[in-house]
Amino acid sequence: MSYSQTNIRILGSSQAMQEVFELLERIGSNDVTVLITGESGTGKELVAQALHRQSFRKSNPFVKINCAALPENLIESELFGYEKGAFTGAFQRKPGKFEIANHGTIFLDEIGEMNLATQVKLLRVLQEREFVRVGGIQTLNVDTRVIAATNKDLFQCIALGTFREDLFYRLNVINIHLPSLKERLADIPELVDCFSRRYHAKFNKEYKPFSKRFMGKLMQYSWPGNVRELQNLIEKVVVLDDESVIDAETASNKSKINLENKEYISEGMLSMDYKSAKEMIIESFEKEYFTALLSRADGNISEAARLSGMHRKNLFVKLRNLGLK
Repeated sequence: MSYSQTNIRILGSSQAMQEVFELLERIGSNDVTVLITGESGTGKELVAQALHRQSFRKSNPFVKINCAALPENLIESELFGYEKGAFTGAFQRKPGKFEIANHGTIFLDEIGEMNLATQVKLLRVLQEREFVRVGGIQTLNVDTRVIAATNKDLFQCIALGTFREDLFYRLNVINIHLPSLKERLADIPELVDCFSRRYHAKFNKEYKPFSKRFMGKLMQYSWPGNVRELQNLIEKVVVLDDESVIDAETASNKSKINLENKEYISEGMLSMDYKSAKEMIIESFEKEYFTALLSRADGNISEAARLSGMHRKNLFVKLRNLGLK
């Protein structure tokens, strides 16, 4: 299954992703500020684009800016623009991202990296819908929807004094939390099939499915780079036509589970249809993993969430669905 909006397609049949899709359907057409959270590589920009495409602003610009990619002294001028002579090298007036995104959507990626001085000015834009260019005196009005994203724990940033609490609540009107790939293992076959077909076509190679052994390794790997890492791996495997690439890619990852001597597909499973067999394998793995996780955390949900890298709410739902207490 997938969520689609005009050239934007987000794959996922897992329960975690179905909850994301349901939330997207409910809020996409509403002109509300959204904060997207989740680990790097989970697809936060895709979600932001999907929200824009579903809104009444879809025919207007979608402008993105990575707050982590700009030096502190440049991010303000990038966001709000500057007047001629505002600083050395400012030979002419330059509009900022907010001006360019007027009547459209601005996507502020890695918002947790924004410095405090710029946070103050962003807060004013959210509250008053107005700003002043760097070196300017004229107040400019703007009608722009703001979607922000971060892989940081902003509550921790607030506690450390690096992120404004009032700005957080202005941004976090609606929160969309994207699960990590290890929280949605059931989606791996669908993602792999999509990426594989894409890259076989891109490199003019005849499509062929991957081996069960290779798929088994994909299902057991921890995926610290999430969907982005999976996509890059599939591209490399297709280009080199070599499934052993995964061994080199994951050799240094301590959380990799070696399946060299483990029988992944039993004879009995071959009499089952693909979907039923896949679900049985995933359920077996999840019950074994989460049972061991709870034991290590002495039954403490918060500690188990920390160890697994999962959001506490998602972990609680997963344990309930698996019948684990």
